[in-house]
Amino acid sequence: MDLKKMLADERVKPYVSKARYGIEKEGQRVDLSGNLATTDHPAAIGMGDEHPYIQRDFSETQMELITPVLDTLDELFNCLSSIHDVAYRSMGKEEMLWPLSMPPALPEKEEDIVIAKLNNSENVLYRRSLANSYGRRKQMICGIHFNFEFSDDLLRTLFDLQSETDDYHRFKTDIYLKLTRNYLYYRWLVTYFYGASPASEENFYGCDDRPNEPVRSIRSSRYGYRNHDDVAVSFSTIQKYIEDLTSAVNRGQLVEEKEFYTAMRLRGSEQVAEFINDGVRYVEVRNIDLNPFETNGISYEQAEFLHIFLLYLLQKDEDPQNDEWGHAGDARNDAVALEHPLARTQFEAEAYELVNGMEMLSKELDFPVSESLFDDLRERIADPSKTLAGRLYTESQKSSQRQVAVEIANETHTKLWEKPYELTGFTDMELSTQILMYDAIQLGISIKILDRHDQFLELKLGDHVEYVKNGNMTSKDTYIATLIMENKTVTKRILHDKGFRVPLGDEFNSVEDALRAYKLFAKTPFVVKPKTTNYGLGISIFKDGAGYEDFEQAVNIAFDEDSSILIEEFLSGTEYRFFVLQDKVLAVMLRVPANVTGDGIHTIKELVTEKNRDPLRGTDHRTPLELIQLGELEILMLKGQGYQLDSIPADGEIVYLRENSNVSTGGDSIDVTDQISEEYKKIAADAVAALGAKISGIDLIIDDLDVPAANPGAYGIIEANFNPSMYMHIYPYKGTSRRLTTDVLHYLFPELT
Repeated sequence: MDLKKMLADERVKPYVSKARYGIEKEGQRVDLSGNLATTDHPAAIGMGDEHPYIQRDFSETQMELITPVLDTLDELFNCLSSIHDVAYRSMGKEEMLWPLSMPPALPEKEEDIVIAKLNNSENVLYRRSLANSYGRRKQMICGIHFNFEFSDDLLRTLFDLQSETDDYHRFKTDIYLKLTRNYLYYRWLVTYFYGASPASEENFYGCDDRPNEPVRSIRSSRYGYRNHDDVAVSFSTIQKYIEDLTSAVNRGQLVEEKEFYTAMRLRGSEQVAEFINDGVRYVEVRNIDLNPFETNGISYEQAEFLHIFLLYLLQKDEDPQNDEWGHAGDARNDAVALEHPLARTQFEAEAYELVNGMEMLSKELDFPVSESLFDDLRERIADPSKTLAGRLYTESQKSSQRQVAVEIANETHTKLWEKPYELTGFTDMELSTQILMYDAIQLGISIKILDRHDQFLELKLGDHVEYVKNGNMTSKDTYIATLIMENKTVTKRILHDKGFRVPLGDEFNSVEDALRAYKLFAKTPFVVKPKTTNYGLGISIFKDGAGYEDFEQAVNIAFDEDSSILIEEFLSGTEYRFFVLQDKVLAVMLRVPANVTGDGIHTIKELVTEKNRDPLRGTDHRTPLELIQLGELEILMLKGQGYQLDSIPADGEIVYLRENSNVSTGGDSIDVTDQISEEYKKIAADAVAALGAKISGIDLIIDDLDVPAANPGAYGIIEANFNPSMYMHIYPYKGTSRRLTTDVLHYLFPELT
């Protein structure tokens, strides 16, 4: 089977860059000084042993981050970044992840290394057997496992181009066997470029032999974590692979099949015997050290390299029947791993040949890679100080490897805590959705993004699937309930018929009709607003009536947002947002309209600019607070108070730029849940129930919280929102955080414990 010729076929080209990827990243939990953590696995991470994203490896301190299988590298790194966020913030502010493959200083007594406290007793026994066989210290080494699967389109096209077998599963298996044989022989190139474990920390070796440090990669060398020498498994055929691995288990050389620690593992079935019928589905690359200079432990460039490297190895000649090919690969890799980090490799000429071959293949196949990838690789061959091991060693010479690791870990810790409301990798999404995704990951709920732009998610826990849009639009609310809340006229009529107080007013479907109604509202407090929009868009409030010019402008602003508008009476009092979930008020927010406080020196425009520097303020609902705008509505509001943008308010004077208090228009959020009586909370919950909704943000105007709700005019309901923002309750400007996203998830998945 001439794979080189087959890959050059034009029918193959559209599929060569397609693949499926997954990453498993191990890391040790440490305190902020770099000492191995003494705490248990974070309790905030749910699902125990079965968490889909965050688990424990060998030890209680050894955290393993796991991505699902994804179709693009962008998706892969976005997902891994988000899991990092959850892991860091679940540990708390006093812990961080050690950035090196070699563990931090270990306890003097090996038995003080705590084996993972798992619920499954078989998993605990397996780890104890590993400790007995290899020692606990070796188990503390960490790294990256890179799961890789050629696209089915690519493999089926190649399958159609050959005639040696009519069994597709067998063909796939032979493809991955060849890839594995070549990878085991040429893996030294990965060790040269990306090995990053030049030295060990205190108490790692105990009485074991040790290399002459520094080296390129202790982890990838014979001094790292590997099987005993009597374990020999052939990759010549799948039958021989299964026979050898099964025999090693039966003879007691391995406790289980998964104890076989080859640099590339065949994957796709629970038991290797199933490969005969089901075939190999993907491979797991296991000899990748943690990249200490990347938060994720692996860079995008490394993943690009691995993809083109594996594609190159697929078409490269090899000797399939000669197991010495693999043994020679072991020796070559060990030689490179034990070279000094700044030494030119003994395989320098071959390294250039391989890189040049990959570059030529990428051009022939139109395989997309970063523009500088191959030039950077050649530069690292010429100058070993630019490899990962070389960089880490050079930095360590200024102080120590431990000190460098502590500094890197603290920098990452600071970065990931800087904006705790964000989910790295998904910061373009609406903030409530980001927080919901964070909580879902933490609780162990699997997430699939169905439409990123539309904030549409699939959430899965076991066999239970729920769909969520915009953070809290779910199947629990009927379509008609959403339509009712979207239509402010219908909302008012239903609530009025049910006995709730709502503002009086009229609906208008044209600018002309609305303007003809001017005299009905001109002398009384009134509000002009779009009929169906959320987020306070297009709303104008006139507490003392308005002149015709301002009235006309307000009408036009409202019609810019919707084809119908409402003009209704203004209810005096303070506006409160009640968040209702399943007939219960979970949070109440006082929203203060966009404002600035004068200092007697700066203009209103300058004060707004300064207040907008707050890192909590941003745009498009991606931060807890929104930037204060200076548009038509704000200028109109200032005009009503006798101000202009260049006015200078007196020291301490508060100037409001909006009448409506929406956080989405620059307002400040203050949690007052505990200050609101149960009487008003019941009114809010009952009103939402009257609309047939389960999740809603309902806005009440309350004149005096001390006045009983039953008193005439004590309150008024101005609108109900079918997709209420949650982030302002979770990260209020002032007051107690209410984690509504977690409440929504527990509502959707009551089986969560």
